[in-house]
Amino acid sequence: LQRAGDLAAILTNLQPRDVLFVDEIHRLQPAIEETLYPAMEDFQLDLIIGEGPAARTVRIDLPPFTLVGATTRSGLLAQPLRDRFGIPLRLVLYTPEELFGIVRRGAQKLSFALADDGALEIAKRARGTPRIAGRLLRRIRDFALVAGKLADRAMVDASLARLEVDAKGLDAMDRRYLRRIAEHHNGGPVGVETLAAALAESRDTLEDVIEPFLIQEGFVLRTQRGRMLGEPGWRHLGLIPPAGFAIQPDLLDG
Repeated sequence: LQRAGDLAAILTNLQPRDVLFVDEIHRLQPAIEETLYPAMEDFQLDLIIGEGPAARTVRIDLPPFTLVGATTRSGLLAQPLRDRFGIPLRLVLYTPEELFGIVRRGAQKLSFALADDGALEIAKRARGTPRIAGRLLRRIRDFALVAGKLADRAMVDASLARLEVDAKGLDAMDRRYLRRIAEHHNGGPVGVETLAAALAESRDTLEDVIEPFLIQEGFVLRTQRGRMLGEPGWRHLGLIPPAGFAIQPDLLDG
């Protein structure tokens, strides 16, 4: 959705009780957000006809509909837009047991033999995300077809090792990020801009792609002075924190 007119066209074509889903809703332009306000509150759409002194506003009634917005960065939503949503919900990561069922159904759709222990291994390494589980599943399918073998746990483990996905679901870039903090900055704290330059990645890539899972699992801590390696991060790398390394509670972000 780039223009208010695009949204207006969608809204006027809705049928009663339709559900309008907007993914990454925090990316909406302010003009589009303002178009949504009367639609969300009164099921009405205000259109401006004409330009300059001759411009006039026409109000169009909309059928009752439900708006669902999804975002991974709720802090970027404008406060007026956020306040107009009646039911704010936060989705948590899937458990391995839940992902197991998703992986099994995915294997059936792909029509390849996947053992239960193999499906569970994929589920454990999918970082609680069905999309990642599906991606790993498709790669396992490729390895299994080439090898002509049943995709059991041993097959899955060997295939994921070739993809550099470890037992916690971390990939080569994740481990490189952790090692950078551990080996070059003594566990931190280190600024995200410094890490981005050292890893040849943009700050947005670190904050939006690499860090969320690492922070959620405690591998990395965000502090007022920068990123620090958490105890799980040291353990995962098989390293011992340097003498005198300690995480000061007053440094942690609120």
